[in-house]
Amino acid sequence: MAYDKFNTLKSSAVPLPIENVDTDQIIPARFLKATERKGFGDNLFRDWRYNSDGTEKKDFVLNNPTYSGKILVGGKNFGSGSSREHAAWAVYDYGFRVVVSSFFADIFRNNCLNIGVLPVQVSAEFLDKILKAIEADPKATFEVSLPEQTITIEGSGESEPFDINVYKKANMLNGFDDIDYLLNISEEIKEFASDRPL
Repeated sequence: MAYDKFNTLKSSAVPLPIENVDTDQIIPARFLKATERKGFGDNLFRDWRYNSDGTEKKDFVLNNPTYSGKILVGGKNFGSGSSREHAAWAVYDYGFRVVVSSFFADIFRNNCLNIGVLPVQVSAEFLDKILKAIEADPKATFEVSLPEQTITIEGSGESEPFDINVYKKANMLNGFDDIDYLLNISEEIKEFASDRPL
């Protein structure tokens, strides 16, 4: 399933400075029945966003109109716990294209990369600078450049590089998941196969 290409994103950010956010908090298990990547955004952080009667919890950041943007800034160890793909689907479906943390669980990181969410891992020191910039100005903007592999605090100009797998980077730049990538090189695969014995 193709997704929007990712090149450079300039956006404000939503702060969620909580450590050890696991995938059951990101999308509770009772919402995992669907197999399409749609509708999960409504239940992103469901138990943190809503009371049992369905009313919004006013003190949760996603319910606070002060904060908005396509960047979610989490605490250390974001996406731990079970390997459910739906957690990444919920993040994307809600509208986030970047998640920033000082550490990601490997499976969550890869699930994000497979569907067009860019996990940007920064140092603990730079994460603290990002959170302080948002605290000082909730409308503070950040630039995430995938070609340059940098995240920049636009107000101060401070920047830090981040790592990404070369294959996943190319896929994100083209808006490809793994199947899209194979379909894109189908002629090369056929040519390669034609020269090989059965």
